[in-house]
Amino acid sequence: MRLFYRGPHFDHGVHPPELKELTSHLPIRRMPYPDEVVLPLRQHAGAPAKLAVNKGDRVIRGDTIATASGFVSAPVHASASGTVVDIGLWPHPDGTMSDAVRIEVDRYSPQVTRPRMVPHWEGLTPKEIVAAVQNAGVVGLGGAAFPTHVKLAPPPDVSVETIILNGAECEPYLTTDHRIMVEYPGRVQLGARIMLHTLGAKRVVIGVERNKPDAIEALRATLPTDIDVSVLPLTVKYPQGAEKMLIHAVTGREVPSGKLPVSLGVLVQNVGSAASIGEVFETGLPLLERIVTVSGPGVKHPANLIVPVGTKVGDLLDMCGGVTDDAAEIVFGGPMMGVAQGNLDAPIIKGTTGVIVLTFAQVPDARSYPCIHCGRCLDACPMMLNPSLLGDLARTGRYGEMEAEHLADCMLCGSCTYVCPSNIPLAQLFQASKSALKRVKAGAA
Repeated sequence: MRLFYRGPHFDHGVHPPELKELTSHLPIRRMPYPDEVVLPLRQHAGAPAKLAVNKGDRVIRGDTIATASGFVSAPVHASASGTVVDIGLWPHPDGTMSDAVRIEVDRYSPQVTRPRMVPHWEGLTPKEIVAAVQNAGVVGLGGAAFPTHVKLAPPPDVSVETIILNGAECEPYLTTDHRIMVEYPGRVQLGARIMLHTLGAKRVVIGVERNKPDAIEALRATLPTDIDVSVLPLTVKYPQGAEKMLIHAVTGREVPSGKLPVSLGVLVQNVGSAASIGEVFETGLPLLERIVTVSGPGVKHPANLIVPVGTKVGDLLDMCGGVTDDAAEIVFGGPMMGVAQGNLDAPIIKGTTGVIVLTFAQVPDARSYPCIHCGRCLDACPMMLNPSLLGDLARTGRYGEMEAEHLADCMLCGSCTYVCPSNIPLAQLFQASKSALKRVKAGAA
């Protein structure tokens, strides 16, 4: 008898405080249009979009301002009607500068899109559905922002049998996916249905951590009866929402090192991405806005908001009453894998799941100490790597040896950093090492 069985899960991982109570019960609200939106051409994994407007152009909400520059790329659309006032470098959420289109929002515009056709997906071929999803600019909304249409077009010799919708949302504070599942379960189911049709897959499993019982209930109450879709409650553990961890929890199978999930006949999409696909074929509208959790003890009025893409984080925080006197750090995404922001002008992009404001008491001490070889990072690493060894190699620039120790399998989840008693920023070291290794290889080519 498995007295202590906690449900499907993966090995290792960590249990950071969930801290979702600030927003998990708050219905999604719509944010008013700001005075200006800033739309980076680089909003997704893959090739940046190609500029399609000029300074001084008048644009209507939904117009294409940048086109896809290849198959692994997605267009960018005006999230608000107004005038293009500038095109140039602008602070990007990843900490760099990026080409961006600044639109001064017309405060008197009703923000109505141009008349457009709503595509009837039942009559479309898989290829036509893939094109429609790409034209709508849909990317993964769980944070990675990989163009969604690419996942819907696997190589012809590959067969997808199982689609897993990722509703784990294991990062502390974030409740974006949670509220989508509670408030838009029908749209998630429609997205699942369209993906089944497109890929010819056999079944859909929606994986949801057990700390979201209302989301599980809402999804189960709307399950279609004519297709194979089920909801699987999962153990609450970080990083349950990582693609390989989720596949292991749902199927019991392990994605081989260096391989993609599709090698197992599995495709993973975020529940928000599924809802976005459903929305495209319900409304005909491209991806113009996304749901963002604004939370943390450093923000005065936490919320779940529908935010026009391109809204500056300063405007978003003003909408939430501003920050507290002891606010110390603003993070895009969750505190485990998110990116600290140094500029309030950085815009919300398609992959921004949340904006978390941490206080001085929560920001970790910048000082780190020598590794004491306690082994906690080995117990935490869900990829069964040796973070302690990799850390030693990273500090001495031995990138080739890191590659031999499977650096590429590290997904930078931060579990090792979280448990390290010496406060060594292991995940940051590995991220820098990956970039350095890429530069070394590019130089040798």
